[in-house]
Amino acid sequence: MAQKCAIGLISALAASASLAQSKVAFADGPFTFSGLSGLSAPSPSANPQLLLQQGGSPPPPPPSENQKPPRDRNDNPRTSSSGFDPEALERGAKALKEINNSSYAKKVFESIKQQEETKQTEFAAKAQEFKALQSQSETERHKVIYDEQKKLAQHQAQTKSQMARYEDDLARKRMQAENEFHRTRNQELVKMQEDSAIRQEQARQATEEQIQAQRRQTEREKAEIERETIKVKAIAEGEGRAHEARLAEDVNRRMLVDRANAEREKWVAAINTTFDHIGGGLRAILTDQNKMIVAVGGVTALAAGIYTTREGAKVIWSYVDRILGQPSLIRESSRGKYPWSGSLTRAMSTLRGKESALKSGKGFGDVVLHPSLHKRIEQLANATANTKSHQAPFRNMLFYGPPGTGKTMAARELARKSGLDYALMTGGDVAPLGSQAVTKIHELFDWGKKSKRGLLLFIDEADAFLCERNKTYMSEAQRSALNALLFRTGDQSKDIVLALATNRPGDLDSAVADRVDEVLEFPLPGEEERFKLLNLYLEKYVAEAGQRKPGLFHRLFKKEQQKIEIKGVTEELLKEAAGKTEGFSGREIAKLMASVQAAVYGSEDCVLDSTLFREVVEYKVAEHQQRRKLAGTDSK
Repeated sequence: MAQKCAIGLISALAASASLAQSKVAFADGPFTFSGLSGLSAPSPSANPQLLLQQGGSPPPPPPSENQKPPRDRNDNPRTSSSGFDPEALERGAKALKEINNSSYAKKVFESIKQQEETKQTEFAAKAQEFKALQSQSETERHKVIYDEQKKLAQHQAQTKSQMARYEDDLARKRMQAENEFHRTRNQELVKMQEDSAIRQEQARQATEEQIQAQRRQTEREKAEIERETIKVKAIAEGEGRAHEARLAEDVNRRMLVDRANAEREKWVAAINTTFDHIGGGLRAILTDQNKMIVAVGGVTALAAGIYTTREGAKVIWSYVDRILGQPSLIRESSRGKYPWSGSLTRAMSTLRGKESALKSGKGFGDVVLHPSLHKRIEQLANATANTKSHQAPFRNMLFYGPPGTGKTMAARELARKSGLDYALMTGGDVAPLGSQAVTKIHELFDWGKKSKRGLLLFIDEADAFLCERNKTYMSEAQRSALNALLFRTGDQSKDIVLALATNRPGDLDSAVADRVDEVLEFPLPGEEERFKLLNLYLEKYVAEAGQRKPGLFHRLFKKEQQKIEIKGVTEELLKEAAGKTEGFSGREIAKLMASVQAAVYGSEDCVLDSTLFREVVEYKVAEHQQRRKLAGTDSK
């Protein structure tokens, strides 16, 4: 067995020695056995780095095609010319013999076999490790390639974005430049158009001025020619009329004289004939007794007939007046004195109410009241109108306050706005009637019930006959009249609204106060109300004072009034006057403006200025204060 191994080893060594001429084998160098392993050791000539690591020199460069290979030099005489050294083979053979003869030959072979297997295992592990490293390097290479491609893509995208942004900036700048160019060009075109339009307008105006100047010149020349023509024509006509008048004057004088003579003769003849007939009749009556008796009877019957007709007419008219006419206690009414005159009176009253409402702008005429009182009266007017439309009973009212605060005007406007007729009477008219007062009171209420629209009966100065019945100076006739009024107002009426006005509400009888449903106080106007009243009466008494009323009669027979010129009377001055006139009533403010009108008419130039206005206001304020002092002295 050992021999066979040795023989195989020797043959392997011999085969490896004859592989190439350039290869030199050394006995002490590394070697492998081809029979034991399928793997061959790497050749040192194939890997120069491995040859350097083993301590050898690098192989010579291969000869070129034109250069002949040098011949091998045999420095060792024992070797052949081809470079084979048999000494190593001999040593190997000798070592194999020693090994074969040794008792440890089998162990050596096993050891060599194990070393070979260990090397094969190490080679396989190194091959696996090399494959793993190769796979890892391939992965790393692919990763590097992917990162490079990714960076390249990002760089390309960034470059593309920068290029797009740059191109966008260039496009935007190009558009801005184009827009700026177009805008400048449009401005220049607009300016050129404006300049052209201005030049055209100037040319048109110049042409128009020339045309107007020529037209005016033509009109002046035409007017001058017309004036000369009219002047010549008027002179000619005047001379002709004067000549005709002189020619006709004598003829007219003779005709008038002849006509006057004829008329005189005619009248003289008629008078003579009349007196002849009268004288003949008187002679016949005086000479004949029967004719005298008939004449005296006829004259007596004629006188009796005239007297009877006159007295009968008085009786019939008084009956008609009592049945159809207005009661004697009524001072003012919207119904008129007779039924046929009521429509005209109501129409005129409605027209005046509309004119005053339009002038004041508030729909309440010339009445200026405190806002709360104004609102309350409007509510009462609306409630009264709705009460009439729903056939509900009316509510009686009491107006009290100082004199001149607008109680009567408010009652009139209340009736107008509520759609009722109104009638005005005063309490002072009842006392002079005596025993007839009761009859007149009943006639008044009977007359009021005949109104189809409803009647607002306003009794001014009601305390004159509706005072407390316990007063000692109250006559029996006044008590009877008071009782008659209380009897007619005992129940709620659907036809008559009773409105009482008094300066002293405490003097009214308790039964009269019980008939009252609404009580309204009319205080003195405040500063704002006084300012409005001053404006109102300034317009009424001063601004409209010189306006002529329409109508032919006024234009022909009435002298035209001089219009008042107002200078310097401003709202500030009126507000100052409103502050000074504290305590004035509406009537006193109206009298103040009437005094201003009189002062203006008393001046030379008929001009109202601030100085004159202040003088009149201060004078009236002092007069008002003096009147209050006198009233306080009298009360003491």
